[in-house]
Amino acid sequence: MKVTIIDYGLSNLRSVQNALVHCGAETILTSDPADVRAADALVLPGVGAFRDGMAGLERLGLVEPIRQKAVEGTPLLGICLGMQMLFEESEEFGCWKGLGLIPGRVVKIPDTDLQGTPQRVPHIQWDPLLPAGGRKDFAGTVLSGVTPGQECYFIHSYEAKPTAQADRLADTCYGGRAVCAVAAHGSVVGCQFHPEKSGPVGLSILGQFINICQK
Repeated sequence: MKVTIIDYGLSNLRSVQNALVHCGAETILTSDPADVRAADALVLPGVGAFRDGMAGLERLGLVEPIRQKAVEGTPLLGICLGMQMLFEESEEFGCWKGLGLIPGRVVKIPDTDLQGTPQRVPHIQWDPLLPAGGRKDFAGTVLSGVTPGQECYFIHSYEAKPTAQADRLADTCYGGRAVCAVAAHGSVVGCQFHPEKSGPVGLSILGQFINICQK
């Protein structure tokens, strides 16, 4: 199975590529819109600011090819910043338009917890994945190999807020509040955490994504 990893200049590409290869995928790293249009499956990694990420995609002519592939039903996995860019807009350093593939927006994590006590932002720690959107487990999703409560590695200052609760596959908890950890809309999935840095649990998620791509 060949997975096309999108390189727009703000990505931890090698660790993502190595994890996908470990899970049995053939990979291609590319900044070429033609490669994106020809892809059977796409991964959009990312670290850094939303504004800079979208600017990189625009500069390389990648925005419309990514959107078209999503419309066609091509499996697409966004990771960390890549997940956030799947949404309609972000308030990070202003208001910036995203890819608009998952209805909702990206907002700053509050500086205080639910009791009003100051909390650290960014959110940097291992935290559990908990079923969301009315689910009792992760059956039939990209998280089907995950047992609720297993932990993944988070590092982010902004969080995605899907418009529809049904688009939330998993939440975690930070400062007493639910934070969207995994969102999905159609063939598009986003992970706020880094599966490639989350040990066996993260690898199981990437492996299930590959399985979905092969169907």
